[in-house]
Amino acid sequence: MRNLEAFLKKYPEATQRTRIYRALVESSLQLRDNARATNYAERIIALNPDDISMTLLAIQLLEQNGDEAGLKRAVSYSTRVLDFVNRPTDEKSPKVSQEEFVSSKNHDRMTVLVFRGRLYLKLHENAKAEKDFEDAYTFEPSAVAAEKMGEIAELNKDLPRAIQQYARAFSLADGPKSSADRRETRQKLGNVWRLAHGSEDGLGAYLLKNYDELNASPAKSTAARNSGATDPFDFTLRRVGDSAPLPLSSEKGKILVVNFWATWCGPCRALEPQFDRVALSFQQNHDLVFLAADCDEDETLVAPYVKETKPRTTVVFADGLDRLFSINSFPTIVIIDRSGKIVYRAEGYDEEGFQQSLTAAIHQALAPAAAAAQ
Repeated sequence: MRNLEAFLKKYPEATQRTRIYRALVESSLQLRDNARATNYAERIIALNPDDISMTLLAIQLLEQNGDEAGLKRAVSYSTRVLDFVNRPTDEKSPKVSQEEFVSSKNHDRMTVLVFRGRLYLKLHENAKAEKDFEDAYTFEPSAVAAEKMGEIAELNKDLPRAIQQYARAFSLADGPKSSADRRETRQKLGNVWRLAHGSEDGLGAYLLKNYDELNASPAKSTAARNSGATDPFDFTLRRVGDSAPLPLSSEKGKILVVNFWATWCGPCRALEPQFDRVALSFQQNHDLVFLAADCDEDETLVAPYVKETKPRTTVVFADGLDRLFSINSFPTIVIIDRSGKIVYRAEGYDEEGFQQSLTAAIHQALAPAAAAAQ
């Protein structure tokens, strides 16, 4: 370092000075001389404003140093990086989908906004900090942004908002990109909840509700599918795979036996072969239709699962049929009579009595038609 600095003193305009500055930054970091590393990092930025990696390093070093002038420079650098990220570009690799490209951009925006928000907090410019954290969370929900918004809300004595943001941070803290400390977030959340409610009663239920809301799949639109239908025979269900959709109107007048299931459900896996055996025992009866209605939020899991297990019954997506019948647990078997009403419903899985119970219920559902034929 002494030799390099002596060379720069003798030749301050040397053409290779950027490379020398970079070597000095690396050496300073190894020696834990952050002040000197910051000095040379900022010299590199002055010569090459688009050197984003060095700019990000300078921001981190200036934040660690903590003096007001340095923090203000770091804010300026953060704004420069954000402008760079937002700059229109067509440089997308053909190997990357448009969705992945946009997601990567949004992650970069979130990261820079969180950086700048932290700097604003250290400068006691809380309104600007909160705006950056809100924008960061909009681009990509993150535990860090949510926790910081919770801290600001707590400082502002806005306990409901603090609870909401800390709960979000707690729920997001197990994500693959999270760097948040869940234990610390839990302590903050418990504190504001007790301040607002006097005890922690109800906090667990609130957290579960918050977690479910955050992790609901935005891509799934089954709520919109068949939204106006109130009769099961008015539903059209998508088959898993490339087959044509199944309009249940074509099955009107028949009895439907529907197994509502999900790939993540262990009892559903155990029930499936028995459901298939019951269906096989009635294969000669054309008044019966057996369906396995998948209720997964992530529909991409279903086709590989079906390919692996090869069920004999027709596999469809529930597409709102689960909503019509208020299916809240899995597995659930329902038998729907010819008029569209449920005549049998079984939730859960009893290995010993399943086939016998379902078979008896099917015979009972068929009995009125047999009696009428006589």
